[in-house]
Amino acid sequence: MVRLRGGSATGAAAGVAVAALATVVIAAMGACSSSKSTATTPTSAAAPSATLTVVAAENFWGSIAGQLGGTHVKVTSIISSPDTDPHAYEPTTADARTVATAQYVIVNGIGYDPWAPKLLAAQPASGRKVLTVGDLVGVKEGGNPHRWYSPPDVTKVIDQITSDYKALDAGDASYFEQQHSTFLSSGLARYKSLIADIKSKYAGTPVGASESIFAPMADALGLKLLTPPSFLRAISEGSDPTAADKATIDGQIKGHQIKVYVFNSQNSTPDVAAQVAEAKAAGIPTTTITETLIPQTGTFQDWQANQLQTLGQTLAQAKGK
Repeated sequence: MVRLRGGSATGAAAGVAVAALATVVIAAMGACSSSKSTATTPTSAAAPSATLTVVAAENFWGSIAGQLGGTHVKVTSIISSPDTDPHAYEPTTADARTVATAQYVIVNGIGYDPWAPKLLAAQPASGRKVLTVGDLVGVKEGGNPHRWYSPPDVTKVIDQITSDYKALDAGDASYFEQQHSTFLSSGLARYKSLIADIKSKYAGTPVGASESIFAPMADALGLKLLTPPSFLRAISEGSDPTAADKATIDGQIKGHQIKVYVFNSQNSTPDVAAQVAEAKAAGIPTTTITETLIPQTGTFQDWQANQLQTLGQTLAQAKGK
């Protein structure tokens, strides 16, 4: 995917577009504002079995939100296509209408989805809860935004979503608590097991990666990520990596300092493609990860667990060399 920073001319244009969308949507909704008001009123006093309207900026958080809410929520994910870059996304009028009537909105933050807070500001709603993942986990803009690749942060998000559901619909608090317990114990069982297994077998293994998306998971697995952080960030943000960083990585590959190379197949730049080719030529196993759900209709845990399983197999292959 092509990376564009939120502060660029594209980001400014997106801001104008959001404002225009807000005008269109507010005008369209003005005649029926009284009928829509219940959608953005706090639902703590709602009757049991009310259905909460939930919007997630990205489908990895939307998948989790849907499973935690079960039959008591209706979740819409704005970014769901693997071909869509959250950095450069421009909201549609349909997105604006969806956000305007949402009782709960989940955004990633940390500069990853800069259009989302603009859309929220353009669609003010009394009583609407907003979860900004970056704020929850204490990572500010400029930090690594890929928190769905951090198992500890995923757990924090799961806990917060459940807490917010219970606050919005107190009458169904016990239902949400059961959903939470089931998701942690059963839904994430394979995901957690694979993380523990890889860590126990391969902690300390030196690896390379194409961008910062893999860094939080590498930490959780105990892998030693040797790729310069400045290179990881440059590829993630769509800027040009330095010649010095590329030379360092070339040396790591040719000198077999890394045992496995992990790359984001949704963001294969010429520099990344060259490194993958070099790794394969050097006999270093490679494996892929993706930024959003594959398939896009799948679940967060199946997507992540399938990637972890392949990574484990690749590490085993490297260990056998």
